[in-house]
Amino acid sequence: MTDIEFRFNLSDPVDYACRLLRKGAMQGGAQLVVTGSADTLEAVDAALWQTEPTDFVAHCRADAPTEVLQRSPVVLAASADAALPHRAVLVNLGNEVPAGFERFERLIELVAEDEASRGAGRARWRHYKDRGYGIRHQDAFAPAGGRG
Repeated sequence: MTDIEFRFNLSDPVDYACRLLRKGAMQGGAQLVVTGSADTLEAVDAALWQTEPTDFVAHCRADAPTEVLQRSPVVLAASADAALPHRAVLVNLGNEVPAGFERFERLIELVAEDEASRGAGRARWRHYKDRGYGIRHQDAFAPAGGRG
């Protein structure tokens, strides 16, 4: 069963996602897929290109050639339901439950601090809870080391 974690009250979910991707891909060696709207994925792509050379995270879009997809630790995809080579970690920046999330070992839901994002996050939480998934959560406003 997919391990699900919510990270909420994020003032800048794209920036947070980029830091998470750098940490996961560079330090942890994880392979990650990021889902969200086209605009959000464009923002993540642009932000990943604007890092210092030592912080750069290799990434590609889901429509990249197969050999590029297989070598990229981070794949930006409109849908987790697509034929993707990675199934370890899914990071969702979208407002909907990502189709195909159950194929991943871990799902990290990122929720902004605005009310629309929080409402969508609560709906996703209920969706997972109603299906028997255990959910962990972390509040971005919590003190260092604190859990929300």
